[in-house]
Amino acid sequence: MPSPVRVPAVLGLPLLVLLTAAPAASAADGWSLAPAGGSRPSFYAEGASGTVLQDTVSVTNRSGRPVTVRLGGRGVRAVFAKSRVRVPARTRADVPFTVSASGDRSGEIVARDQDGRTATVPLRLRAGGPQLSALTVERVAVHADRITYELVNRGTTTLVPTLAVHADGLLGQVLDRAPRTLPVRLAPGRRLRLTEPWRDHPALDAVDVRLTVTAPGGAKGSAAASARFVPWGGVAGAAGAVTAGGALLLVRLRRHRRSPPEEAPEHPRAEVESTGAVT
Repeated sequence: MPSPVRVPAVLGLPLLVLLTAAPAASAADGWSLAPAGGSRPSFYAEGASGTVLQDTVSVTNRSGRPVTVRLGGRGVRAVFAKSRVRVPARTRADVPFTVSASGDRSGEIVARDQDGRTATVPLRLRAGGPQLSALTVERVAVHADRITYELVNRGTTTLVPTLAVHADGLLGQVLDRAPRTLPVRLAPGRRLRLTEPWRDHPALDAVDVRLTVTAPGGAKGSAAASARFVPWGGVAGAAGAVTAGGALLLVRLRRHRRSPPEEAPEHPRAEVESTGAVT
């Protein structure tokens, strides 16, 4: 069995060495691609789910002129110490890269030169260790027309979550959405911010909203938030009318008390300041 990829200490820069012996490689017109350090025909990575693993790929240039290649992953997400590498003539470049053990899958390490020619090396990724499904619902907040929240995968398996939404107001239930599958795939350790629309919320009420999220494997998370819906425009208008009426009555009372019988009556004036929303 090929040697497993090991956990990196530091992802260093590419190492350039003069050619001595040819590695087992996939040829591409003057240059080739292969796993570093021996005659391995492919890469094999194994580790506990969520572990970051490291290996090294070699780009061998046997031609008499420099070649520049871009490195990438196909079917797997690979992060290279340097994704664009210039390899001088008759030189080999060893480039470290990392992958995450997020499930059993197969892919390729791909190199493409400036002329569009490519070379590939197969990569087999296996996630060992116990399979654990776990998630949490966090940072729930109720806004004017939506509910925002975050999902966090606390387990070792990729999750396809299902969401149910329930809300109670002062007079009873105001929202009850049956569980439905969300159009997302949540990898181990990933945090995702999502939005649930709620445009038909009550105009005037105090509500408690609860989100419940489940996923295959027994994963379940729940969180709640409270909010108050108040039609501030209507409240401000009503408050302004009450304020104006009160001010007018006060001015009239003061005029009646201060005006002597022989003086000409003053014309009352009421000034009302609108302060907007009442809190």
